[in-house]
Amino acid sequence: EYWDYEILSVNWGCQDDYEVARKVGRGKYSEVFEGVNAATQDRCVIKILKPVKKKKIKREIKILQNLCGGPNIIKLLDAVRDPQSKTPSLIFEYINNTDFKTLYPTLTDQDIR
Repeated sequence: EYWDYEILSVNWGCQDDYEVARKVGRGKYSEVFEGVNAATQDRCVIKILKPVKKKKIKREIKILQNLCGGPNIIKLLDAVRDPQSKTPSLIFEYINNTDFKTLYPTLTDQDIR
């Protein structure tokens, strides 16, 4: 079922397939880096998750899978785990965008409406 994330079996990919290039942000539950697929040299985004319950990770993966292909939904490419620490990371497509902190001051009242 689309809503039942607890039964989701995560197919973990290989962490060594991706290389971190630079940090682009952080949040309460993760740090986000620009990265590259080592085999294809395609740019990607690597979201390294801070220690959270497995249930929370499964829920995020399930939601992203269900919304895949929708407007303004970033594509989840892979889910990987560090072999020693078991720290999970989510791999996303790279989107070339303007940082909101840079964009916001340039917006007019009309733009915001």
